[in-house]
Amino acid sequence: MALTDAFHDMREEMHDLVAINHVDAARQAYVGLWATFVVAPLVFGIDKFTGFITGDWMGFVATWVNNILPGSAAGAVTILGVVEILLAVTVALAPRLGGNLLALYLVMAAFSLFSIGGGVMVILGLTAVGAAICALAMARLSTTYHR
Repeated sequence: MALTDAFHDMREEMHDLVAINHVDAARQAYVGLWATFVVAPLVFGIDKFTGFITGDWMGFVATWVNNILPGSAAGAVTILGVVEILLAVTVALAPRLGGNLLALYLVMAAFSLFSIGGGVMVILGLTAVGAAICALAMARLSTTYHR
């Protein structure tokens, strides 16, 4: 029953995404954030396996993260890819829970990037913090726009 409701709500969000000009501004913001946080983690998660965007994800994993996760850096990247795909599915079906979990993941990713250091990593970390705030906003908006 709950899964059927989740698919029904997802169908409504997809409809509103297609007819974005015909819904109110707050609903547009929610649907835009929802679509972004379904597609982005899915694409990045798949890229962890295929490398079509970034060929070497291991450079983005801090040493302390690699030490926490089992196996090598390549194994850590694989685990993170699976987590990102699962987060995308969770956001698609249960945006409130998925948005909160994605925000937590993005904050942890930001800490990892900050600890690597360097200008580019700090910029990417700040971007992850901004995305986490947007994921929390999407989760909050889902309380109104997603049953």
